[in-house]
Amino acid sequence: MTRIAIIGGAGYTAVELIKILLRHPEAEIVAISDIQEGQPHIAAIHPSLNGRLDLRLEKLSPAEVAARADCVFCCLPHGVSASMVPDLLDAGARVVDFSADYRLDDPEVFAQWYGQKHADPDRLGKVVYGLPELFREQVVDAPLVANPGCFPTSVILPLAPLLRAGLIEPGGIIVDSKTGVSGAGRTLRLTTHYPECNESMTAYNLGRHRHTPEIEQILGSVAGTAVGVIFAPHLVPMDRGILTTTYSQPTKNSSEEELVQTLRDFYADEPFVRVVDHLPGTKDSWGTNFCDVTVRIVRNRVITISCVDNLIKGASGAAVQNFNLMYGYPETMAL
Repeated sequence: MTRIAIIGGAGYTAVELIKILLRHPEAEIVAISDIQEGQPHIAAIHPSLNGRLDLRLEKLSPAEVAARADCVFCCLPHGVSASMVPDLLDAGARVVDFSADYRLDDPEVFAQWYGQKHADPDRLGKVVYGLPELFREQVVDAPLVANPGCFPTSVILPLAPLLRAGLIEPGGIIVDSKTGVSGAGRTLRLTTHYPECNESMTAYNLGRHRHTPEIEQILGSVAGTAVGVIFAPHLVPMDRGILTTTYSQPTKNSSEEELVQTLRDFYADEPFVRVVDHLPGTKDSWGTNFCDVTVRIVRNRVITISCVDNLIKGASGAAVQNFNLMYGYPETMAL
């Protein structure tokens, strides 16, 4: 049995994480830390947990968290997480971090895209990127795992096999992603206010979305050369889910069947990537840890389509997948 603590327990990813861990036979949630006033019961913040978990949200220091738990899931905002993770590691805890603080290798790139200096710059470039389909062996022994972003997961998984096989050009890849409103988190803001986003679809952060350097960095490591993407995210009026379509130039005349088989061969032993023949939709992967992918050729363009649940495979499910690898449990346990 592994003792679990969660830091930042009030958000959407935290409640999804708790639901998964409650059905995990080898995980015991022993502490939930947050800045909520008055130490409210977890069910007061997340009513769906009423009668399922009897814990209160406490204000705990990293040392106090590490004293109770073996593994800490850090569900804090970007820029905040890196101020706590070093103390958690020094206290002997292993950490799965949900923020972007440890995904990028270069502190200058982080500062450029996130608008602040990194609180733990010397650790960048040494942290395992928690996408098991690409970095499983490194995750197993890692003291700290950087959980991937939801958009990057939906982009990297369909493109990585094609780039590694040299079947598409690494430059000028166009990425068009649609996401549900939960991807913006639980904090109130005008753009996700119901009258603003309902019955409307909008593009946002075109060319400046913070997941861009993460996508390029990981795909570049797979391709062995620099990869350039044009990333166009869109907000759609649904609770959850991501549908990503990418457009690439082929490097040679490959048939559609050959491209699909490349994906099938690459993910043949992967429990959470489903290479499908049909065009997948967000309801196909809703509430699951699956990423559904396929590929087509249209007018000499290679088009991939993928979908994930942004709160599961895009966040909490991936975190538990990493946790299982870190502690030697079956990778699919509770998922």
